[in-house]
Amino acid sequence: MTRFVSFLNSRQADAQRAVRITTPNREILFDQLSACMAGRQGFTLATLNLDHVVKLEHDSAFREAYIAHSHVVADGNPIVWLCQIAGYRADGAEVELLPGSELVTPLIAMAQKHDVSVALVGSTSEILAKAAGRIEAAHPGVRVVARIAPDFPFDPQGPAGDAVIEELRASGARMVFLALGAPRQEVFAARAAKQLPECGFASVGAGIDFIAGAQQRAPVWVQRVAMEWAWRMLSNPRRLGRRYAGCFAALPALLRSARSARPLNAR
Repeated sequence: MTRFVSFLNSRQADAQRAVRITTPNREILFDQLSACMAGRQGFTLATLNLDHVVKLEHDSAFREAYIAHSHVVADGNPIVWLCQIAGYRADGAEVELLPGSELVTPLIAMAQKHDVSVALVGSTSEILAKAAGRIEAAHPGVRVVARIAPDFPFDPQGPAGDAVIEELRASGARMVFLALGAPRQEVFAARAAKQLPECGFASVGAGIDFIAGAQQRAPVWVQRVAMEWAWRMLSNPRRLGRRYAGCFAALPALLRSARSARPLNAR
């Protein structure tokens, strides 16, 4: 887990080549993204969780895409806990939990404030239509100008990725929500951002499904006891069981590395 663990050491020499949490909390994140929208500057937002950590270790394209992102936040209590154990601070502040599913509505409200049009990419055409309707009803004035459900499997680096980029360009969208799953959404965001420099890209996974009502988040009490992962796994054990098994297998090495990083961060 050396590629991921390197971010736990805030004093590393090659910090620019490491995956790291860049933005610690909502206040800083929203201030920065609001300024980007107001100034017509693009951004790329990724939400780091343990599943991503496992994938990052073996997927070089995914790792390069993450490194290229302008904003990376902690999506998952284990990431927050590892940062605390390592004494890692982002932008001078302690890292807080920022689930991607909780960022969609604030970003839409931000788009409403700055008169920024929105695009939804991923999932299915039916789900995107429901999500778009609910977004526009809840945020009067917000325009969902593109709803793009690419065929599966989607290749973010091939012709299918080219087609989505051109559709986004033609739509005039400047806030793009990606629900393509990791690593596709992050790889696509890093690539598309180079060609659409005024667009913001947020990889939100199931966030669009939650808005459409196609999936339900765990009850608040489950979230408070840090067991949302169990709720999700029980809802789809065939798809998620293997994923979470890989996450648990990675934890011991990550904990050891976080402990060893603490003295370096404390200097």
